[in-house]
Amino acid sequence: MDQTSISLNKYISSTGICSRREADKWIEAGRVSINGRKAVKGNRVEPGDKVAIDGKSLRSKEKSVYLLFHKPPGITSTTDRRDKDNIIDFIKYKKRIFPVGRLDKASSGLIIMTNDGDMVNKILRKENQHEKEYIVKVSKPISSSFLSRMSKPIPMLGTRTIPATVTQINAHVFSIILIQGLNRQIRRMVEYCGDKVVSLKRIRIMHLELGDLRPGKWRPLNDKELNELLIRIGDKKR
Repeated sequence: MDQTSISLNKYISSTGICSRREADKWIEAGRVSINGRKAVKGNRVEPGDKVAIDGKSLRSKEKSVYLLFHKPPGITSTTDRRDKDNIIDFIKYKKRIFPVGRLDKASSGLIIMTNDGDMVNKILRKENQHEKEYIVKVSKPISSSFLSRMSKPIPMLGTRTIPATVTQINAHVFSIILIQGLNRQIRRMVEYCGDKVVSLKRIRIMHLELGDLRPGKWRPLNDKELNELLIRIGDKKR
């Protein structure tokens, strides 16, 4: 194999336009071409090749952007602009960015936004090793048995949840720390334990904290936060 070539999805991701996962979807949909010919998954890009998306040539990578965003309820964690509540049109950032992972529409809290597709892949590959902390309000008064059941493995979506750290805050509110990211996991866990989520807010991803960032606002990661993030995902080369 030519050591100067790279996989097509990695090449697309490296331009900052999307993640490798999304690049694969674009390739499968026939939206990608190399030197004017329709590309297929598994293609590699050689030096001098011209890669285009929907007929538009990819530009060289822009300066990487890393933001912390406080997603309010009602905003969808999608780049699909056909969704009128999509996160991209809500933020209106000057460069193309995309979310790392998801928060369901009814939930609020911390989400990382970036144009660095490689970082997205590295974070998502190790998602089950990263702590994420949430504050959850439920409809019924919290009992000790509820807390105990929430902290233990629960059958869900053909698997079982990894044990969680659950701490009561008041009669209806608790915090939960997960190292897992199943679809609507906390809401499903609460329902399994006989209650219903009233509100759910993510306040931490790894070492990154929501703090006093207001709903609908964003801020760049500072150098210390970014350096720690790179170390945690095994990207020490930058």
